[in-house]
Amino acid sequence: MIIGACTLELRIYEANSLKDKRQVIKSIIGKVRSRFNISIAEIDLNDTWKNSVIGFSCVTNDTTHANQIISTVLKFIEGDGRVEVIYHEIEIL
Repeated sequence: MIIGACTLELRIYEANSLKDKRQVIKSIIGKVRSRFNISIAEIDLNDTWKNSVIGFSCVTNDTTHANQIISTVLKFIEGDGRVEVIYHEIEIL
């Protein structure tokens, strides 16, 4: 069993309040969860309205497949246009 995990720090441009931030993050998490069938959640900076940290993971039987899924999800989030990926860290276990 191979576990791929990724942590992203995001900057949210449209957020002028915590409510705006939560709408954007909730939307992104919902789209990613339904499209890629992975586990994803906001894991840090919950009370900061311009930044967020999101973590997601996948389970597979091949390291290449785990890297492929993580790369695809990263590109999807970057292509959203409402957020910028400031930092990301990938772990394959």
